[in-house]
Amino acid sequence: MPTYDYICAACGHALEIMQPMSEAPKRKCPECGKLKLKRQIGMGAGILFKGSGFYQTDYRSDSYNEGQKAEKERAKPAAEKKTGAASKQNKQSGSDKGASSSGDKPSKSPDK
Repeated sequence: MPTYDYICAACGHALEIMQPMSEAPKRKCPECGKLKLKRQIGMGAGILFKGSGFYQTDYRSDSYNEGQKAEKERAKPAAEKKTGAASKQNKQSGSDKGASSSGDKPSKSPDK
């Protein structure tokens, strides 16, 4: 709901009223009770979006993003070394298992 600025022409009392756009402008001054209240034409407030992605703080600066990329690049070689050693170990143990399991079972030849 928008907030409207009002001023009384009789007593000069200024106030803000939050009301629906479909509602008619107020006429009676709450201070003096006269029907001299006028809605002012104002600049209004900026649009406020609620939810993620709308606030300026949700977006990082370019220098922050570059720092994050550099940090990921520095961490990547260490992670590759760990995964590379693990995959090498898995390949060796997998080839050992395959050789021993195929040697244990005699192969059947079809009789014709």
